[in-house]
Amino acid sequence: MLARRRLRALATLTLAGALLTACTQPVTGTPQAASNTPATSTAPSSSASSFPKSTPTYPPVTVPETDFSDCTSILSENNIPVEAALKGKLTLGCAAVEVPLDYTRPTGTKIKLTVLKIHDSENTHSTGSLLVNPGGPGGSGLDLALGLLSNFPASVMQHFDMIGFDPRGVGESTPITCASNKEKDAINAASPDMSTTAGFNDAKELAKVFDDDCVKDKGSELPYFNTENTARDMDLIRQAVGDDQMNYLGFSYGTELGAAYAHLFPSKVRVAVLDGAVDPLTNGVQQFADQLKGFEEAFDQFAAYCPTSSTCNSLADPRATAESIEAAALASPLSTGSSRKLTASLASTGILQALYSRSLWPSLAAALIAGKSGDGSKLLALADQYTERSSDGTYTNIADANTAISCNDTPAGTPTDATIRATAAKWTTEYPLFGKWAAISLFSCQQWQPNRLVPPKPTAPTPTKVLVIGNLHDPATPYQGAKDLTTTMGNAELLSWDGEGHTSYLEGSSCVDDYVNNYLISEKLPPANTTCPK
Repeated sequence: MLARRRLRALATLTLAGALLTACTQPVTGTPQAASNTPATSTAPSSSASSFPKSTPTYPPVTVPETDFSDCTSILSENNIPVEAALKGKLTLGCAAVEVPLDYTRPTGTKIKLTVLKIHDSENTHSTGSLLVNPGGPGGSGLDLALGLLSNFPASVMQHFDMIGFDPRGVGESTPITCASNKEKDAINAASPDMSTTAGFNDAKELAKVFDDDCVKDKGSELPYFNTENTARDMDLIRQAVGDDQMNYLGFSYGTELGAAYAHLFPSKVRVAVLDGAVDPLTNGVQQFADQLKGFEEAFDQFAAYCPTSSTCNSLADPRATAESIEAAALASPLSTGSSRKLTASLASTGILQALYSRSLWPSLAAALIAGKSGDGSKLLALADQYTERSSDGTYTNIADANTAISCNDTPAGTPTDATIRATAAKWTTEYPLFGKWAAISLFSCQQWQPNRLVPPKPTAPTPTKVLVIGNLHDPATPYQGAKDLTTTMGNAELLSWDGEGHTSYLEGSSCVDDYVNNYLISEKLPPANTTCPK
């Protein structure tokens, strides 16, 4: 299993089951160079107070000097698993790359991005670097690069240095911090009833407090943490590592980021793999609804599996069990063997987390069996995986960064209170496991700061066709998104997989993996209209 990938939708903060699209690979620790070269911003300049109100112009940007210091010890110090064919052959370099906060004023305020380069000693005929992104937005590209090493093909590593980076606002790259760990515990556990005036107002206030805290953290710099600026950061990283062209591998929201890069810099793309495509043709609320539908269908797939598996054949009706656990937790949160309780929203989040990958279905079965007996500990553990909460009670900043980037990409003033009320009522009925609690997240961007930069619809006349990958049963980024992105890009080809779970590459299909590896190395595309079997 490659990663836990979360869904980016209109939802941002994990208000009781908001769907993110990160694709992060959990590892212990982060590159040690980050402590030697802290990701901090310089003092705010006047450029941060005059966000572009119209189509901006972008002057040339000086390529930052980049000095990679050896940080290979990360592998051993953090017990990071490495593919057998790569063991003893890898060296790691860590660096802080300075980029403009505002690309319309490239000599103004600078921020620092932490970048990791992984080199294979057998890479003697390098094709350049392969930049990877895990999605989110808010997923750590440092963690993804390190996590990929457990099953990444040695044949590909022999052609590329892998480059992982935390995008601006994420992890070790000028991170955004909006809420304390205690506050995140309270937000994630909150289960306000949106059908009542009090519950509606409580949900709106939760989002408002969180949004205001983000502004307090970054002030006038906050609007510049967005997808388009991150795509421009990627091009500076490309130049800083000495590559003439971009080789890119992006998952989930990383497909949106990769598409934005190809749109802005089409002539610089050598190859780009966009796996688990965010649909460029749907708006926030509709995109979110499509995802909820996908997760409801994924649960039905899990339920159909149960009679054939000893892990959950004792569950006569998995859906009824899940719904009864959520109802019980709403009436009285379930005990977990700790000071924390399993609320209805946390139960929903835990169930959703386990539907990202078929490999988690046994864990879901065990959690439902335990929950049926009043033990919420296993569902809480799954929910903590989703929200990236460690056992010591600390969180990563994925929710903070996800909120900032998603909302900065979203048109101001949407959705209205009337739309939220109507949508919450509709979702509660149509998506019984997830809709009621996911609707809370519709407030996330409604009260956000007004300076936004909505990414354009991606079109890209790249020299080589972009490879889009769509999983026919992907709950987080439904298959239609892959078809729409392929069409919208203009110069792209779609590779499909009749699989389950989120994304396709390195998820168990040798068919998908072989086509992607061949494309990365030789620029050779699969035959048109290829669908890989289960």
